[in-house]
Amino acid sequence: MSIYESLGVKPLINASATLTKLGGSIMPPEVVEAMVEASQHFVDLQELQCRVGERIAALTHNEAAYVTSGAAAGLVLATAVCIAGNNPELVNRFPNLDGLKNEVIIHKTQRNGYDYAVRQVGVMVVEIGDANGTTRDDLLKAISDRTAAIFWFQGAMTTPGDVPLPEVIEIAKSHGIPVVVDAAAQLPPVSNLWKFTEMGVDLAVFSGGKDLRGPQSSGLILGRKDLIEACRSNANPNPAIGRPMKVGKEEMVGLLTAVERYLTLDHEARERYCESAVVCWNEALNDIDGLSTQRDFPNEAGQPLARCLVTVDADVLGMTRDDIVRDLENGNPAIRVLTGGETEIYLNPMTLEPGQEEIVLRRLLEVVRSR
Repeated sequence: MSIYESLGVKPLINASATLTKLGGSIMPPEVVEAMVEASQHFVDLQELQCRVGERIAALTHNEAAYVTSGAAAGLVLATAVCIAGNNPELVNRFPNLDGLKNEVIIHKTQRNGYDYAVRQVGVMVVEIGDANGTTRDDLLKAISDRTAAIFWFQGAMTTPGDVPLPEVIEIAKSHGIPVVVDAAAQLPPVSNLWKFTEMGVDLAVFSGGKDLRGPQSSGLILGRKDLIEACRSNANPNPAIGRPMKVGKEEMVGLLTAVERYLTLDHEARERYCESAVVCWNEALNDIDGLSTQRDFPNEAGQPLARCLVTVDADVLGMTRDDIVRDLENGNPAIRVLTGGETEIYLNPMTLEPGQEEIVLRRLLEVVRSR
């Protein structure tokens, strides 16, 4: 009996996305083995964090790197260091920001639930623009002597109406203000590990447990060496704002191994696999009366990988979109998919193991033919 069976928990085939609520990703054997090895020894965590950061920084063409307990923890630390830096007195001031730089700028179009991690430091968010986007003048008017940082949420939240990131960087640098990019789900492409910082972004934050397939409770901050060094003062094992966001030796070594692995992957082959799966799904499902499909690109996180959009005509098919989703989740194996609107199902191959695309198709056909 597996550990999940003993707990009465049903494993899933994840055909939706690298979602935290589904466990992020599945760690490859080499990552698990590295974590097991790391677990068998005591080590100085500060020294290990430094050495792992140096190795990851060199691999990703960055000045410095820091392993966090997830991307949200990375946003907390990034916010903190933009305010307090390495100053011991200021590090111990949180959440009291009286007299300090206590504002961050975020595009209104990019506001999202994840910016809670920024707000929990105690800063005030200064929104710029409206639902249609922002202008250069909006950004300039929002900057003051209280501005600690400008945050940019890359991906689905980024809209064509926003002041472009290069322009944001140019304005920020002219005022001496750091720019922080939340790039939690912005892998692939692998080049994003250095693209943002090469553009001039001060800190870029990534999830370690999504496409990198490291430990789910890990994340990565890449960027300016002085700010990365300040992360150490604000984080575990120090009694500071990041103390509860503990990163273990296992996560540090596991994430390093995941980054090393990710850089050696054949990403073009991975893209071909996704395209092939989508073509297969489209051909089979378009033959079913009441279903229509199309290639959807990029996917929900803005990643350059194809997925399949299935639209359900309940009147013709004899069952609703929600009926299909429920039957997939309750079946054996259980399959989780993403939905949109009232009639849409998204099938995403990026989180599937080889061969699971055939299982997903077979189960979906069984469900719709059972009506």
